[in-house]
Amino acid sequence: MTCSKPKEASISLPLPLFTTAVQAGFPSPAESDVEKTLDLNELLISHPAATFFVRVIGDSMQGAGIFSGDILIVDRSIEPAENKIVVAIVNSEFTVKRLKRKKGRILLAAENPGYPSLEMKEGTDFQVWGVVTYVIHKAS
Repeated sequence: MTCSKPKEASISLPLPLFTTAVQAGFPSPAESDVEKTLDLNELLISHPAATFFVRVIGDSMQGAGIFSGDILIVDRSIEPAENKIVVAIVNSEFTVKRLKRKKGRILLAAENPGYPSLEMKEGTDFQVWGVVTYVIHKAS
């Protein structure tokens, strides 16, 4: 799975947050049901200066709920850790995979059995660019 070029987040856009629960449809909400505004940047981005968006291309992470066309929110300030999904550069190409450590080795694991894990061997040009915090995709 590859990722397109990262874009930085910087615009605030508060939108209405309704207190009315939606159960089996979408009722016409009354203006009185607006509790406050909801800014998705405020909700989804903890570290604006260290956060970027990237679009996914490919299907190697489908088992983690990440599909081609999805947008990832990636935070560079979070320390990459075991089992976190990361955006990395491997030999000059962006990829998104699950970070694994096995007997002192670093692996980037796909979440699709049709793809092998990538082992970071000595001499591999490898850098973690950030940890995926949210996945945005269109409802089907």
